[in-house]
Amino acid sequence: MAIAEKITGFMERSSWIRKMFEEGAALKAKYGADQVCDFTLGNPDVAAPDVVAEELVKIVREKAPLKHGYMPNAGYPETRSAIADFLGGEQQVVVNPQGIIMTCGAGGALNVILKAILNPGDEVITPSPFFVEYNFYADNHGGVLRSIPAIAGFALDLEAIAAAINKKTAAVIINSPNNPSGVIFSAQQIAALGRLLTEKSAEMGRVIYLISDEPYRKLVYDGITVPPIFPVYRNSIIANSYSKELSLAGERIGFLALHPEADDFTQLTNGFVFANRVLGFVNAPGLMQRLVARLQGVTVDVAIYQRKRDILYQGLVDAGFELTKPQGAFYLFPRSPLADDVEFVRELQQYRILAVPGSGFSGPGFFRLAYCVDDATIERSLPIFKEVGKKFC
Repeated sequence: MAIAEKITGFMERSSWIRKMFEEGAALKAKYGADQVCDFTLGNPDVAAPDVVAEELVKIVREKAPLKHGYMPNAGYPETRSAIADFLGGEQQVVVNPQGIIMTCGAGGALNVILKAILNPGDEVITPSPFFVEYNFYADNHGGVLRSIPAIAGFALDLEAIAAAINKKTAAVIINSPNNPSGVIFSAQQIAALGRLLTEKSAEMGRVIYLISDEPYRKLVYDGITVPPIFPVYRNSIIANSYSKELSLAGERIGFLALHPEADDFTQLTNGFVFANRVLGFVNAPGLMQRLVARLQGVTVDVAIYQRKRDILYQGLVDAGFELTKPQGAFYLFPRSPLADDVEFVRELQQYRILAVPGSGFSGPGFFRLAYCVDDATIERSLPIFKEVGKKFC
């Protein structure tokens, strides 16, 4: 066999998104791209702010020694300081720049964190539905992911999380705004989770880290804000990226941030820097580090995504679908009118609508629609969803 059996198995069950993308390509080839409504990929379609290109041109033209040379594996000090200053206001604590490690996106940050904290057989808990790659990130570093189904409205089931924690539990990963549901966990839930992890860490005799995966933090609607985690739990770590808030998904630039009062702060940061290097990331892209240092607090026009959400959400409601209105990110996660969400997604393909089964996110019985698409696709889909709703809802 050319590749490991485990990887073969992972590939077979890994990415419904890619499977739907490939099947969608076949439909587009057959009918034409303008005849297919593709809601599969969460690829940001809102243009980056003009200042992104303006600052990048300045950076490219600037003369500096070793401009493209090696840098500290943690990243440029000026970038880490700029992020620490901005994050401090967001998190309501003074953030230590030494606790900021520049990474290749949030995915890189999560792998660096898990590489540094997991022993073989350690468990990582996450509420479901969740981003499918968490399974593989945990396995990359000898860990085991345990998912806890959310309760009504995709809220955290704190009792179930408490029951799942044991002496092998190393961390809890949350993702808010959530992919795929778009739900933001409330300040009350986050505070309760912090108290729970404080109690359980003492009970288990080990630190249980709270890892907050926040690439959609700036994409929030209706005046809602994402509650900070640092004020409620000191052994917390943030993974973030600029993929969504600046539409820089292809540039792979992000960071991790460690709470300044975390136990063993210096040892942890040294471990993150080491993991960043030996995982092969070495350091985050240099030009992008210089860019984001100048763009703290800058975001895409979030109102564009909110308008897309409102149009598609209302269209689905009018068509008879049951769904929770997302508070952030750029996904809708309606309940499937068929018990088998994979079967329903196959039915949608007959109407030339491409979606992803909720099963791909450990959310069976639902399906995901990424509305980071052009307006014409959304408008074209509405009468189709109306027709589908009459048949299935």
